[in-house]
Amino acid sequence: RALFAEYAAELTDPEQRRLYEEEVAALERERGVEVRFVHPTPGFVLRTSQAGCRRCYINVCSNALMGEPRARAERGGQRWELPYSLAPGREELRPAGRRRLLYDVVFHPAAVRLAARSASFRRLLCDTAMEAVERHCAVRLDRNNAAVLRGVSYKGVPQAPIIRSPLPGGAPKPPDDEESPVPPL
Repeated sequence: RALFAEYAAELTDPEQRRLYEEEVAALERERGVEVRFVHPTPGFVLRTSQAGCRRCYINVCSNALMGEPRARAERGGQRWELPYSLAPGREELRPAGRRRLLYDVVFHPAAVRLAARSASFRRLLCDTAMEAVERHCAVRLDRNNAAVLRGVSYKGVPQAPIIRSPLPGGAPKPPDDEESPVPPL
């Protein structure tokens, strides 16, 4: 039990988390990939159900790594471009022992600010988040009974997904066996 308590304390330590992220970034850099951790900032929570029977929550979050929302004027209105990042869905246990499904959809902070000021933009953000979950997770959500939870900014334990992008020049070439400074055993 003491080892488990020590492990749990280590997981919640911000210094350990920073060290872990630096190590992962260094390992990925060796493979020729740039890694950025997307730490979601809570925005609001959308409650809906999956397949008509299983309750799920969509955390609409923000992070400055996402692209800013842009509007283009079109005949009859505007067309919005809303870049987002979708973390894989996860299942968490509730205190009562029941399971709940959680999805994190991360937008730019300006998009969440616009949603706080405008009900129509909030509907657009909610529709975009639900469409993202349906498309990328291959699930069917109940759009008719979806509702924004008042006074709740995030459900579950925040997790930081990773954005990977190839570095210019690709992965460095591994050394040949003949040039290796370590003698064979």
